[in-house]
Amino acid sequence: MSKSVVPVGSERAVSRAEASPFALLQDEINRLFEGFGRNFPTLAPNAALPRIDVSETNESIDITAELPGLEAKDVQLNLSDNVLSIRGEKKSEHEDRQKDYHLVERSFGSFARSVQLPEGVKAEDVTAEISKGVLRVTVKKPRPKQRKQIEIKAA
Repeated sequence: MSKSVVPVGSERAVSRAEASPFALLQDEINRLFEGFGRNFPTLAPNAALPRIDVSETNESIDITAELPGLEAKDVQLNLSDNVLSIRGEKKSEHEDRQKDYHLVERSFGSFARSVQLPEGVKAEDVTAEISKGVLRVTVKKPRPKQRKQIEIKAA
């Protein structure tokens, strides 16, 4: 039986329908604070977070993240306790020297996004590639646990 994944929370983690009541409460609190931060651009928690798309097929979970200007060396991908974390840092420096001025502009920023994956996902079942600032991660779904009926013998 396949369940769809839905992004939620400030980390944009993915939650499943069978989440505990405490997890649902935490999601509501996170949404409340996200809504509050929208009125203050400097406090908005997702202002620098890259957009991600999560889709699910029968065989895999596909995650696409927009990371303009970043290369493979700028991004870290980790899997721990069924949570896939995407972290990165963007550094940019521009220098312009002319006769009558010298301009140097620098910008730095880091981000982290997390996606909750189903139980049983193994690191070797995750593949990733980045091209033209778009990170594509494919997570092979674990096989469903097999149910086996055990014969009971009379004593």
